[in-house]
Amino acid sequence: MVAEANVEFLQLHDSVLEKLGLGIVGGAVPAGTRISADDVATRFEVSRTVVREVVRVLESLGLLTVRRRVGITVLDSEHWNSLDPLVIRWQLAGPRRAEQLLVLSELRSGIEPLAARLAAARATPAQCGKLTAAVIGMSATSRSADSDAYLAHDSDFHRTLLAASGNPMLRSMSDIVVEVLAGRTRHALMPHQADPEAIRLHGAVASAVQAGDAAAAEQAMLEIVSESTGAMLATENSTESSPT
Repeated sequence: MVAEANVEFLQLHDSVLEKLGLGIVGGAVPAGTRISADDVATRFEVSRTVVREVVRVLESLGLLTVRRRVGITVLDSEHWNSLDPLVIRWQLAGPRRAEQLLVLSELRSGIEPLAARLAAARATPAQCGKLTAAVIGMSATSRSADSDAYLAHDSDFHRTLLAASGNPMLRSMSDIVVEVLAGRTRHALMPHQADPEAIRLHGAVASAVQAGDAAAAEQAMLEIVSESTGAMLATENSTESSPT
């Protein structure tokens, strides 16, 4: 019974967190709005305990502030923890997705080519093997590139590359990069069949890292980010301009 209660609590917590987070990041609940814990509990039919925990998480993300005698207030985006995967997920689900994709792509172009360059000097044999295995997996599932299976292999590749850099700060960016990849699949910005050039470039990174060719690894990784950015923005812009 205790276990079932905990599961139910977590489900309610995650549901309310997602809805409130999306509302704030998407602009439906604008900065400066005062939120009543009682109103939230009534609206979502949850306990005050659930609301309290949700508010605690949103406060830690910089979306809310809680002050005595003032209550709960929605904060402007300049206060948000923009590197948190949850905030990234909500931004990619919002009305300014194209802008967020561009910002994230700029970030990736700064960290992933560097990670590839460092990995060429620091990757272990096991990490080289994981990169190659991920590319093989991507190739095997390339005819359903918008599937969870392809996403899993793609995510493995990027996580391994960042870890292979040997830099803990770059490795800590893994969740951010993976959230971008997941967002591309989640919001139908991934083609059903993968671009062969994208697969080739991933293979080029893996080969260059294994060969210790830092310049080639860096260049191929930069091209991956560029290809991904162009494809995502093209699809997003096409969706926005399509008649409803």
